[in-house]
Order: sequence, then C-alpha cells, then structure tokens
Amino acid sequence: MFRSATLADLPAIIALLADDRLGQGREDAADPPNPAYLAAFAAIDADANQYLAVVEDEGRVIGCLQLSFIPGLSRLGMWRGQIESVRIAADRRSDGLGRQMFAWAIAECRARGCGLVQLTTDKQRPEARRFYESLGFVASHEGLKLVL
Repeated sequence: MFRSATLADLPAIIALLADDRLGQGREDAADPPNPAYLAAFAAIDADANQYLAVVEDEGRVIGCLQLSFIPGLSRLGMWRGQIESVRIAADRRSDGLGRQMFAWAIAECRARGCGLVQLTTDKQRPEARRFYESLGFVASHEGLKLVL
C-alpha cells in the first residue's frame, strides 16, 4: 500500500495536490507535467534525506506525502522528520486512510532516528489542523513564511 513514488506516479501526485481549494490556485495539473515538477521530482529522488511516498490501492494512487529528514545541531544533534504535501483522493477521505498514512510516516521517521516529527498546515485548512491535533501534534511554535 505505501511505497516510494516513481516518475510514473507524478501526474497522479500533481492531481492530488491540485484537488482542493488552495491547490487549484497554485498547482498545474496539465498533462504532460510542467517541467518544474519533473525537476523537483528528480531533486527529491536524488536526495537520500527526501522520501516522496504514495499510497496505492488496486493500482491507483490514492494518497501522497513527502518526508524530509532534517539534521540539526539543536537538541543534541537531533534529526527531525518534516511531513509535507499530504493529500488523499477526495473519494477516500474520512475512511481512516489519513491516520494510516501518518502512522506509517511517523514509523519511517522513527526508523531513520528522528527525535521529533513536525509539519505545517495552512491556516485556511482548520479541519486539517484538527486532524493533526487528534494525532497528537501540538501547535507549539508559530510558523512564518516569506514568498520569494
């Protein structure tokens, strides 16, 4: 069910990223994929500290997420797992798949020696924040971004 994404999965991943109110305005689900996605996939695929995962059911990609394993000096050199780009196909939401994806992702972070797992969520997605809090994530820091 959970596996590393391949280049052949890229159109399905992009479609998942574009399939919500926010994603529609910032993603390009054209086929063939925008070359920027191809370059990003190549960079992720070549980096041992990146893991682009998909969830597959009967040959169909129904979910995705990206794990980034981040080394750091603080907290005695602790590694962190960063979870990004979490998406589940619209027709599979609310069936427990999200909880399974996070259990899998957290286990992957533990296996890589991470001492904590972190994520960000857009303030326009309050339902996502409630979901993450139900998994035990705590809004302990305020995140900031600068669009370049």
